[in-house]
Amino acid sequence: MTSTPAMTSSPATASGPAAGRRRYTKVDPIPWWLKAFGGVVVIFFILPTLFVIPMSFSDAATFEFPPRGFTWRLYENFFTSPTWLNSLGNSFLVATLTAVLATTVGTAAAVALSRMQGRVARFLRTLLMVPIVAPAIVVAVAVYIAFLGWQLTGTVLGYVLAHTAIAVPYVVVSVTGALGGFDPQLLRAASSLGSSPSRAFVRVTMPLISRGILTGAIFAFIVSFDEVVLALFLRSPVFQTMPVQMYNSVTVEIDPTISAASSLMVVAVTIIFLLPQLLRGRARRR
Repeated sequence: MTSTPAMTSSPATASGPAAGRRRYTKVDPIPWWLKAFGGVVVIFFILPTLFVIPMSFSDAATFEFPPRGFTWRLYENFFTSPTWLNSLGNSFLVATLTAVLATTVGTAAAVALSRMQGRVARFLRTLLMVPIVAPAIVVAVAVYIAFLGWQLTGTVLGYVLAHTAIAVPYVVVSVTGALGGFDPQLLRAASSLGSSPSRAFVRVTMPLISRGILTGAIFAFIVSFDEVVLALFLRSPVFQTMPVQMYNSVTVEIDPTISAASSLMVVAVTIIFLLPQLLRGRARRR
């Protein structure tokens, strides 16, 4: 007489594969103190905006908070002042050229460094990050001394080259992150099918890392558009950017138009950052 074995099973076995997946994919809840800390950080960053934007609609003749009355006078002053409009156009010109040049150089550097190994690659990566970690005043003084000898101070080319030097690291970081998920076997496959290296880069590599390139270009544009320390050293009586004009409106003259200018810059930068996210979300829904 044979006895059948007892059908016993452990809880893990009885629960099956689904329970295992639930156990491994479960996300730990975020503690309340971490949520509170994140909220404090967010408030700290947006707090100046909560003061500046309401002040841009004030009818006071100087800076005053809480604002008194409601008027569009400061925005009218901004859009009818040749000084403000010229500085805004200069900033857009320099930032656009900087974004194009920094994105080109930074993408090429990131792709080259991704194919290098050893101490030389680590040294070059560290060298490219120097403009980010170095004090802005040190970089500005060094650039000013060099550009004086090259007669580039106060020129569009000088602004673009100086801003490119500090914007390239942001592009390198962004594109390097995108290259982390890139499979080099795809380039070998393209080469085996007769594609040249340049064509393989344009047709294979660039589409796969396009998000990193776009993100780097946006950061390069914002860094150049918002840069003030280098611009103060490179400015001239006939060419100055928006941040320099804003600096002058506070230190040289008390001009409340800076409230409207600051509000417009905040809105413009926010749109530039959010537009790619909105386009990406629409593409995913499609």
